Amino acid sequence: MTDTAHDPKPNPHATEEEVQAAYSDPKLANILYHDWEAGTYDEKWSISYDERCISYATDVFNAVAGEEGQPYPTAMELGSGTGFFLLNLMQGGVIKKGSVTDLSPGMVQVALRNARNLGLDVDGRVADAERIPYPDASFDLVVGHAVLHHIPDVPGALREVLRVLKPGGRFVFAGEPTRIGNFYARKLGQLTWWLTTNITKVPALNDWRRPQEELDESSRAAALEAVVDLHTFDPSELERMALGAGAVDVRAVTEEFSAALAGWPIRTFEAAVPQEKLTVRWRMFAYHLWLRLSALDKKVLAKVLPRELFYNVMITGIKP
Repeated sequence: MTDTAHDPKPNPHATEEEVQAAYSDPKLANILYHDWEAGTYDEKWSISYDERCISYATDVFNAVAGEEGQPYPTAMELGSGTGFFLLNLMQGGVIKKGSVTDLSPGMVQVALRNARNLGLDVDGRVADAERIPYPDASFDLVVGHAVLHHIPDVPGALREVLRVLKPGGRFVFAGEPTRIGNFYARKLGQLTWWLTTNITKVPALNDWRRPQEELDESSRAAALEAVVDLHTFDPSELERMALGAGAVDVRAVTEEFSAALAGWPIRTFEAAVPQEKLTVRWRMFAYHLWLRLSALDKKVLAKVLPRELFYNVMITGIKP
């Protein structure tokens, strides 16, 4: 089921003038960048709707919010992108009926298509997180994954989230970059991109080099990505924001340290080489390495390292 009759169509081919304007308009930048990325976003970030990502989404949700209250009758994903978090939580039995919202029309279209393909009961709207187009007390749960750092006014968005939640309703946001984690992840990604794109200039390794036109396109997308990434978060600061917006029972949890140290170079390498070079064997190696390092982070490092060092922060709270 869809609800996009009055929404603008995505524009995957932004003009140079629009791109230049986006550098001083974060919301326009988000629309252009995410429309641009919508068709290939799942492939770029290894997003799937199978047991691998169902387990990831439900594990992340349960780590910060627990299993009490499941399944939630109604839920909305804020800044849904292609629907990764909501759709996998629905498949994992956490949510019964869902709504996707995103500032990017292209992302909403892809998320609704993914939902239809999975046979899930989902509607969708193009929406500004600071002015959510749903009535008060509409949902039992609001979720988001890697969305808060794109929103100019995070406290305002959290107030809107609480407005559309029913009393006693919960929000869960995951996949947000910590201040320290973002620093080392970006540095590792930049170094990996430079090394891969330069080493593959060697004639013997030319088969591993993507066409220059594709590399240039990726560089332009990366430049715009830097514009849409507006914030990094200290976990305690994010908790204070949620409390200030009016939430109760607020809790922030962090994850991925060794997994991020390995994951960002691997992800960047995969983006820099031709996709046909990434065999099933390679993908399984990368996935199982991430699983082992994530287990190390949870079972060992989380007990001895400050939570601020980890890459991802997740936060939950309840509407009084």
